[in-house]
This record gives sequence, structure tokens and C-alpha cells, in this order.
Amino acid sequence: MLIKPFIISKLFSNIVYEDSLEAFISGFEAGGQNIPSNIDPWSIIGDESSLIVSTDRSSCFERNKIALRMEVLCDSQGSKVCPTGGVGVYNPGFWGMDIKQGKTYKIVFYIRSLGSVNLSLSLTSLDGLQTLANARIIASASDVSNWTKVESSLEAKETNHNARLQLTTTKKGVIWIDQVSAMPLDTHKGHGFRNELVQMLVDIKPRFLRFPGGCFVEGEWLRNAFRWKESIGPWEERPGHFGDVWMYWTDDGIGYYEFLQLSEDIGALPIWVFNNGISHQDQVDTSSVLPFVQEALDGIEFARGDPNSTWGSVRAAMGHPKPFDLRYVAIGNEDCGKKNYRGNYLKFYEAIKLAYPDIGMISNCDGSSHQLDHPAEFYDFHVYTSASSLFSMAHQFDHTSRDGPKAFVSEYAVTGKDAGTGSLLAALAEAGFLLGLEKNSDVVSMASYAPLFVNSNDRRWNPDAIVFNSSHVYGTPSYWVQQFFRESSGATLLNATLQTNSSSSIIASAIAWQNSEDEKNYLTIKVVNFGNNSVKLKISVDGLDPNSIKLSGSTKTVLTSSNLMDENSFKEPNKVVPNRILLENADKDMDVVISPHSFTSFDLLKESISLKMEETDSFSRSSI
Repeated sequence: MLIKPFIISKLFSNIVYEDSLEAFISGFEAGGQNIPSNIDPWSIIGDESSLIVSTDRSSCFERNKIALRMEVLCDSQGSKVCPTGGVGVYNPGFWGMDIKQGKTYKIVFYIRSLGSVNLSLSLTSLDGLQTLANARIIASASDVSNWTKVESSLEAKETNHNARLQLTTTKKGVIWIDQVSAMPLDTHKGHGFRNELVQMLVDIKPRFLRFPGGCFVEGEWLRNAFRWKESIGPWEERPGHFGDVWMYWTDDGIGYYEFLQLSEDIGALPIWVFNNGISHQDQVDTSSVLPFVQEALDGIEFARGDPNSTWGSVRAAMGHPKPFDLRYVAIGNEDCGKKNYRGNYLKFYEAIKLAYPDIGMISNCDGSSHQLDHPAEFYDFHVYTSASSLFSMAHQFDHTSRDGPKAFVSEYAVTGKDAGTGSLLAALAEAGFLLGLEKNSDVVSMASYAPLFVNSNDRRWNPDAIVFNSSHVYGTPSYWVQQFFRESSGATLLNATLQTNSSSSIIASAIAWQNSEDEKNYLTIKVVNFGNNSVKLKISVDGLDPNSIKLSGSTKTVLTSSNLMDENSFKEPNKVVPNRILLENADKDMDVVISPHSFTSFDLLKESISLKMEETDSFSRSSI
């Protein structure tokens, strides 16, 4: 493998994609606007002789009129005494709440009653037998005759990874409850996201966050599409919506603002995907699409506008007077080829370009094999396929025109039987594909794996990069592949010529980069061996002086396992993870052995910054 240096400008990004990491927020709209309705995921404590639970349209929130009504038929004394512990309702959160001893949890809800209230607010085990934290809510009839906000902080006395929140009473009367929130105080930067989940993102150094998703943006029908204006402002006033593509209700506690905030918190640029008047089943005619265009313009103003502007002032009121750094928007998702897409797209493009000429716009149409018939700064490329097919697509962009818009590979993954729920086989194929993107980084500007997160209790898609439940999290092998590309963005791509008899199973790439933390300089050579046999390689780096590679500090990192279908799990979260060791024979010329079915990275620490660059004005791709 002969490596020659060429300076290449790069905006290659390693990940990120969509998901909902919403804290526990619950109104009672999930059963629909009609009453009576289903109160799921709430359940009743007590029987119909002591408690009648229903819903009505009495809430103080105009966009969330459904409230929970509890008619308590028992009392603390008299002929009908309430059972021990009282009667009421409970909510298990997202398949159990992770409550930890010593931590504090903020509970917020709204209450109204016909009489005085004596309510127990508790965090308990899932069966209700173990009380982890408790507070008493006592109020006179005059205090709660109108809707009243209640805030309480509960400090957990014990730990339980599968807990629930419950509201109980032993006092006869009628109580209404609405808009309940339970949130630990120690969320990431205080913005409501679980620390360990966000840390998984931070660890791969994402350059962008694409949100709020793909099909989630479209909706099966437009009436159920994500609409950003419905997802901002106080969480209590957000109406929520039914995600009819993935078939779940969301209170939109994670809305447009929270996605922008998360992007900023992890040091990533936001990429907003908005609806362009097209869903899976219906679409707006181009002659009627201007209101959708205005909605997009308003959304950009919300993110970027002066705090005195119409929508910038709404953002400022939410606690972020400084504009967000929104540079990219995607006009729709996977809508190319639909009847109204091109006409609608042009309306959006022209209006946004006039108001925000610097924003890069992403078309849904693939421009990798032919030129687009409409203007765009980027085109979206999606691929879900088998392992062998994706590995072979490492050369997908080798012959793409170097003129025109750049590629945004916003969704890629191995799926089907090759993937399982996150296999080594899938990860190696994706690694080979990513090396091909890196080697074509003059035309591929951004890439992101999809999907990013999944709760193990509710898999709607396989595989996903990060798997979590109420208390634990692990990365699939595909997640760990992202670790190998953390330094790709902004690096110098080196021209690598690979000479081997196993060229069909080997893909390699080389970059030079500087560690921003200690300003040390590295040469990184990444190699995927997709074959069954070990491969011997001789690595030679042109332009480096003898003894320019430091023995101390140079490392070799390998991702592999004994079985191609090996996966990580909650029981074995580190079964398939990168293994890093010191590289004993580090030099500008090395003989190395690449293990079968592996992804290997050689990180060579250099003595100095300088590489002797070959004189060229054009991009030179590696030949493999």
C-alpha cells in the first residue's frame, strides 16, 4: 500500500441521525380528541367500587383540552374506607423509570378539584410495593378550584431501574389532573436529555444532527406530519401528534427547539428536514404550496432570526436569545419522483435562497449518476441493503461528476438477515462503504448512519446504532465503526495505492490530521478486510523523512470477533468493540497483517506537521 499526500478540503461527517429521547411528559391526548378515551400508558390503582377514572375536555390548555378525571368513591374513614395506600393512577414512563438513590426528580403537574386535596405523589417500584420517594400534596378547595400548577422535588431513598410514578389519595371527591412531567435534575447540560445517551453521541464527535427524522417528517398522511410550530413553546401547551408512519403518539416534548439545542450542546451543526407539502399518501399541489413555504421560512427565522424578529422573539422567550447556527435544510424526505416534488421544491428553493442566500439546500433527488434538473447545494442519497451489496458500493462515487451539488449520504445501513439487531458483518460492510465515501470526500460532503437510537422495548426498525432501556445503553458494532471516523472531518486525504491479491475483499484509506486537544499530528491508515483470510500488507508512506514516526504514541485499533454475526447486548455490551494496542513496529514503511473479517486502524504519531506534498491542482482518488 503506497500512500502519497494530497491536500484535500473535507467536510466529511461521521454521523448523526434521528430519534426521540424524550423525558417523561404526558398529557392525556394519546387516546384522541374524542371522549371518553384511552388513558394509556396510565393505569388505575383501585377498583370501580372505589374509583371511577375517565377523561373530559376540561383542561386549561386550549390545544390540549383532554384531562384526566378521577372520582374517588372511598374515604379515609366512614362506611367506604379506601384500601391501604389509597387509590389513583400510575404511569411507568417508557417501559420503566430508572430511579437512583440520592438523585432528585422534579415532578410537575396541573390539578383542579371540587374540594380540598390530600394527594400522595410517589415514585415506586413497578408493582407499587416499594416506595422510592414520596411527597404529600395538600391544598384547600379555594387553592385548587381552578387549574393550578404543582411542582415537587422528590429525592430517591432507594434505587430501582423499573419504577413508576403514581398519584394516590384516600380522600373522597373529584380531582382533575393534566400535563404531568417527571424529570431527573441531572440531565445533559440541564436540557432534558439522559447524560449517558448524549455521551454516546459526544464520543463520536458528530459534525451535524439531522432532525427530526425522515418518514416522521412526511407522515403517512399530511394531517399527521411533524409540524415545527406545534412543537415549540411551553411543553404543557404543545398538542402533540400521532406519528402514523411508526404508529405511536408523541407529546412532542422533543420539538424543533430541543433538536436545535441538542445540536448546539454536542457541538454539531443542525440539519433541519422539513415537510414540503408531501406525505406518503397525499400531497399539496404546487399552486397551493406557498403556506408550507412560509412555514419553512418562519422556521428558519425561529432558528436564526434576531431576538426582536417575529419568530426569533419566540426562541428568545424560550431561553435562547442568541440565534442557532442553522446552515443546512433538507426540502422533504425521499420525495423525489412524486408528482409535485419538483414544482414544490423549486418554490421552497427560490424563496429560501432569496431570504437566506447562505443556507445550503438539500434535494431528495440522487445526483450521483446523473445531473439534477433543479438547483441544489446537496443531494440526498439513501441506501439500505445487504452486507455484500453495501461493501461493493465503496466505489459508488468513484465516477460521479466532480461538478455540481455535493452528496449527503444521510441514511445508510445494512439491513435484513445480514444485520440481525446489529452484527459485526453489517458493521464491516458499512465500514468499507464509509472508506469509499472518505476517499471520495471531494463529492461526498456528509454522511450519517440511520437510525441512531432505539429503545429495546419498542423496536420498529433493525438495526440501530445505539440501544437503550430505562437504565442501560450499548453501542452496536455499527456504532463503534463511527469511532474510526471521528477525525475524518477536516483531515487531509492521502492518495493510497493498494497492491494485494485480495483487492476484492480489502478497502483502505489514509488521512493526516491534527489532534485539537494536544496539537499532535497523526497519520491514520484504515483497512477493512471483508474476506475469510488474513492479508499481508506492506505500507509505505511517501513524503515522510526517515524516523519521522514516533514509536511511543502510535497505536493499532481492531474491530473484529470470532463470529461474523456476533452482536452486543445488555449482558455483553463489549462483545464486539474496538481493541486498541500500542503499535510496536510503527514506521513510514511497515509490514502488517490484517485479520480476516476485521476493521483495522493504524494511528501513527508524527514528529512534525510537514509532509512533502506532490504538486497537483486536481483531486487524485486512491486506486484499489
